Amino acid sequence: MRRGIRGVTATALAAGLALTATACGGGDGGGSGGDGKISGTVTFWDTSNDAEKATYRKLAEGFEKEHPGVHVKYVNVPFGDANAKFKNAAGGNAGAPDVMRTEVAWTADFAHLGYLAPLDHTPALDNPADYLPQALGSTKYDGKTYSVPQVIDTLGLFYNKRLLKKAGVDVPKTFAELESAAKKIKAKTGATALYLRGDDPYWFLPYLYGEGGDMVDARDKTVEIDDDAGTRAFAVLKRLIDSKAAVTDATDGQENQLKALKDGDVAMAIDGPWDIEGARAGKAFTDKDNLGVAPVPGGSKAQGSPQGGWNLSVYAGSGNLDTAYAFVKYMSGADVQRKTTEQLSLLPTRKSVYALPSVKKNEMVKFFQPAVNGAVERPWIAEGNSLFEPVKVQMNKVLTGAATPSQAAAATGDAYRKLLKDYK
Repeated sequence: MRRGIRGVTATALAAGLALTATACGGGDGGGSGGDGKISGTVTFWDTSNDAEKATYRKLAEGFEKEHPGVHVKYVNVPFGDANAKFKNAAGGNAGAPDVMRTEVAWTADFAHLGYLAPLDHTPALDNPADYLPQALGSTKYDGKTYSVPQVIDTLGLFYNKRLLKKAGVDVPKTFAELESAAKKIKAKTGATALYLRGDDPYWFLPYLYGEGGDMVDARDKTVEIDDDAGTRAFAVLKRLIDSKAAVTDATDGQENQLKALKDGDVAMAIDGPWDIEGARAGKAFTDKDNLGVAPVPGGSKAQGSPQGGWNLSVYAGSGNLDTAYAFVKYMSGADVQRKTTEQLSLLPTRKSVYALPSVKKNEMVKFFQPAVNGAVERPWIAEGNSLFEPVKVQMNKVLTGAATPSQAAAATGDAYRKLLKDYK
């Protein structure tokens, strides 16, 4: 998952707050009539990937069958463009959707700007006790709820069972084990052991957690990434590439990693549930059982993977709030979550859905549910999304030899203190 760029200013905040009272969203009016029926258009920006979007479109349009007076205007927005596109539309008071599928780190950011409608005591937040507590964590800002959890995820180690068996190696439990097995994998199969996402700072977090570190401590308001753990994490990246245990690419890592895994050019890749169907579409996995999933390897101190996922948010300036609330309730409901698990192997955010037979038997849920339960929650602060860009810059410098691991950790810490004025 890629991360957007921070853009919080006093002017933007003031504009966002004014927006909640004056703006009009994608809906064409309508809403709830005296008989309680909803009507009008609800514009939905869906950020799901190519393997998922047809399913999400069909599910979204199913809302029309339940509410004949409603038209769903479905728009698929590429993930990499969605954050900035929404901010531009909301800040400019033109073209923002009524409902948006937002990455978990975006909720606090958008809410801080005044772009989201609070959902407490609205139909959108249906039966909050049914949601996983960690999923609800990312929906809060300043004591209010600004989104509803739809999908929860974390990273895992995808591996080609046939290649590891041919090489005679076990699934590595640590990055040190992976590095040790790499030469054997190359010699016996011709494949590189790991594709390393050097282009995306989200993928840096397992290395950081594995060394016992974190980005910041939001409770104590301290920067942590520039301690010894941060230095060690950058060093692990460099060592994996220098030893040829891994390959990387500075651009388009999402597509390059998936292609390398699908084609059998790499034996392993760190990825999430959103790419299960994409991986299985490749020639290396014509036998779907050849795709294995294991916990992300640990570092020298621990093992950890970040909590991710997707929420549904309502634009504060929507011209059709009643219909938007009802749409969020539908798209985050147990039936839709069941279908996304059955069709896409995505993990539900509702406890009740995990009890359903078709979900309980899903092989990817069997792995990812305990992985999610042990995932590391990120700091759900307004600036949380902006913490990734400094990491991305320094990852590139370390991997190209332009900075040492210690220099990269120190530079990231300096950048964080500029972003977070009250952090030590």
